[in-house]
Amino acid sequence: MSTSYSNFLLSTAIHSGSQTRAMIPDLFRGLGAKRIVLFSDKGLEAAGIVDKVAEIFKQTPHGIGPEIVGIFTDIDQDAGSVSVNEATRYAREIAADGLLAVGGGSVIDAVKGVKFALHYGATDIKDMMPSGLNYFRWPEANQIPIPHITVPTTAGTGSEVSPIAVIYNEEAKLKSNIIHPFLGSTMAVLDPDLTVGLPPFITAFTGFDALTHAIEALVSPKATPFTDAHALQTVRMITNALPEAVKNGDNLNARMEMLQASTMGIIAFSFSLSAIPIHNLAHAYGALFRIPHGLANAVFLPLVMEAIPTHYLPKIDQLAEAFGLDVRNESRENMLAAVVTFIKELQQEVGLPNDFADYDIPANARQTIVQAVEADPAGINFPIPSHIIASIGKHVRGTEKQTT
Repeated sequence: MSTSYSNFLLSTAIHSGSQTRAMIPDLFRGLGAKRIVLFSDKGLEAAGIVDKVAEIFKQTPHGIGPEIVGIFTDIDQDAGSVSVNEATRYAREIAADGLLAVGGGSVIDAVKGVKFALHYGATDIKDMMPSGLNYFRWPEANQIPIPHITVPTTAGTGSEVSPIAVIYNEEAKLKSNIIHPFLGSTMAVLDPDLTVGLPPFITAFTGFDALTHAIEALVSPKATPFTDAHALQTVRMITNALPEAVKNGDNLNARMEMLQASTMGIIAFSFSLSAIPIHNLAHAYGALFRIPHGLANAVFLPLVMEAIPTHYLPKIDQLAEAFGLDVRNESRENMLAAVVTFIKELQQEVGLPNDFADYDIPANARQTIVQAVEADPAGINFPIPSHIIASIGKHVRGTEKQTT
């Protein structure tokens, strides 16, 4: 066990269970917030999820509790900086003193960007990430005392508790990162009822996003017993719950298990953050070709494990065991092969593709892709050799497109 420095902080209170959204007004009251702005996106607004949450506040008599004073739903995929800036301006205009995020990773990260901008007085979030990364460490990092509650509607990013906000810079076509120990929500409300309507395909790739978090955390050079415990339990829970959540979306037990696994996966990932080659590729492809982050991770996960085997071999026995595989007396190389096969079978079982054939990735984009992967901040600690980037890139274009 390493005796080198590490840190582990969970600053978010987590409330889990069916109908826990009913607690939100009282939770804000306890935090001292009175003027709440609810952030979400157009899809969730159309699906009625925004109204379901906003209605709760109408049950609180006027003047004696927190109120929704504004609803902002113009948040784009990948938490674009334009959305973050507009949302920040809106929060200032209505003098909000509490932030409520209802949505998936894009909404959650955007609201973390709003929180950061309000605290530090920024008007353009891009100015806070001039090189694509702004990393606050102790002792400089201080509390951000803005009451902030998140209600995730997907089970994948776990962003409600993470100290990381990934924000898309439209000008640079780069996914930029803010890392701050107190960026996560003050409180997270994990209500499985709000994930029941999530389509099977989105359920599948967001679940694989959480699985990728757990695996990258487990094999990280900065992993600790704290992060390993969360990572391995995340793998076990996803193995058990994801197929059922995809097949039977009304199963609240499976939905609850996926929400909790998602939260635990990002806890492991955030506090072992170092070598993340799968995310490195997913960020670059997402920025270039607008591929949803969870889907990108899902496609890259087994391919990267095959392409960079030495990164995964040291803990492959623990990962195989978490997946429930009997690989006793096998070599580590055979264990890795068994794990990759299992992941590919799970990928197929939940209806996910193994390439990006549905996306327009030009055949002549090789150099652009290599440069994007190398420029992504996620590659700082673990640069992927260009020939491996190119090899994986050829595979993910799909058989049909490779021949054109």
